[in-house]
Amino acid sequence: MTLTGSPLDVSPVIPVVVLDNPERAIPLARALLAGGVKIIEITLRTPSALASVAAIAESVPEIALGVGSVLTADHIGQSLAAGAEFLVSPGTNRSLLKSLAEAPVPVLPGVATISEVLTALDHGLTDLKFFPAGPAGGPRYLAAIGGPVPHVRFCPTGGVTAANFGDYLALPNVATVGGTWLTPPSLVEAEDWDAITALAAAAVATAATW
Repeated sequence: MTLTGSPLDVSPVIPVVVLDNPERAIPLARALLAGGVKIIEITLRTPSALASVAAIAESVPEIALGVGSVLTADHIGQSLAAGAEFLVSPGTNRSLLKSLAEAPVPVLPGVATISEVLTALDHGLTDLKFFPAGPAGGPRYLAAIGGPVPHVRFCPTGGVTAANFGDYLALPNVATVGGTWLTPPSLVEAEDWDAITALAAAAVATAATW
């Protein structure tokens, strides 16, 4: 997939994935696609994460491929070289925001406060990650800040689950949510791709009711 717009517009749910074994990257991406989820975010939390990104980029081009846990300008360069189509950071500082704003792909900088939102706006960025969503205030917080910055759209991540993601999607300033529940480590390690496809399909079906 060649991502031509914002990753917020691809799917109501963005799976946030931690992979230790790049050999599982391709079947995992295909399992998500089979369930109707056409996007994936591989986090830079393991030494082999970029190898997983490169494998998906080469073999599953129909899925929108993002890299998360981007912390530095070096991470940006490495992720793009591996084939990332969008970038996600857990938080921001001015140096990282500048580098993200200059990246040739869509970005979702992480914010947790209204001040951080305004700093992102200073860099021309209006699609943001809200992290950690649960501890930072959840749906009530996002609803409250929608008034002063109605043009900002969010992807809440962190404490978002199958039980509560609809509460976020019901908000006008939330376009999608990110979560790990679609790819739990136990299923990934067991290589139970059918179960992951079922979780993806259930999320898409639930999202359609909001």
